[in-house]
Amino acid sequence: MSKPAILIARAIFPDVLHRLEQYFEVESNQGDEIFSPEELIRRLQGKEGAIVTGSSRINASVLAACPQLKMVANMAVGYDNLDVPAMQAAGVLASNTPDVLTETTADFGWALMMATARRITEAEHFLRAGKWNKWHYDLMSGADIHGSTLGILGMGRIGQAIARRAQGFGMEVMYHNRSRLSTEQEAQANQARYVSKQALFEEADHIILVLPYSAASHHAVGAEELAMMKPTATLTNIARGGIVDDQALIAALRERRIAAAGLDVFENEPAFAPAFLKLDNVVLTPHIASASVKTRRAMANCAADNLIAGLLTGQAKNPLW
Repeated sequence: MSKPAILIARAIFPDVLHRLEQYFEVESNQGDEIFSPEELIRRLQGKEGAIVTGSSRINASVLAACPQLKMVANMAVGYDNLDVPAMQAAGVLASNTPDVLTETTADFGWALMMATARRITEAEHFLRAGKWNKWHYDLMSGADIHGSTLGILGMGRIGQAIARRAQGFGMEVMYHNRSRLSTEQEAQANQARYVSKQALFEEADHIILVLPYSAASHHAVGAEELAMMKPTATLTNIARGGIVDDQALIAALRERRIAAAGLDVFENEPAFAPAFLKLDNVVLTPHIASASVKTRRAMANCAADNLIAGLLTGQAKNPLW
């Protein structure tokens, strides 16, 4: 009996690839080519399953062109690249990789927030450019993290993990979410206080975005929200590009209407607005919040586990529908 055929749309750890080869006929992409939509459809012909990342969009047109497809495993917790309703209508299973990246992503969000508040990237560029020739009382003075107010927009697993880290810094935590957490969850999240979106933007000293991307959250942070922020406040985005109106943020940073921003995600990434590069009050990283070796390996194995279970038993371990 022949094995089901699958596509691994991006490069993956060799040992995970070898494990998948025990169950499937595997077409891999260890050269890590970014497939165009047309090339993705071509590669998916005859395939019952696929492991994809955010660079591969599985939508109604792809599904219509690939009627043999039964399962797509996304190697990420976010899944805005998957049209889940269309997949459900077509009977194609979908999965993501929750839990395995929560703590690592929260660590990175915290690091990016601190680098932004304390002007670490700006200070390093200053030093490397040979501009440091004397001490000065306000040289690269930034904002304190300890004792300040942290605002979290989106209070899922990662948001709650970030809130727990705030306890060691003596921070007050406020959050806004589609639904309020239970009293027990709020207590575990450093006594996080549920507030309106407006109150969060008006009162927080440091705001971290951790909400999922959807049509409803597109430009959830735009000119109106940025205008509410304190001029001393910082904004950190480790969620998804498109949640922030990048052009509105560039204007706010350029005009110093907010102090600084830390961005791991962008609209239209890996392309991004080049105006960011001309600003010294923004810290930029290339979508690496989950990028520890241990966590990326766990994500790959989780995606593999989902695909194996989905195609062999009809039930993924982390189903999206």
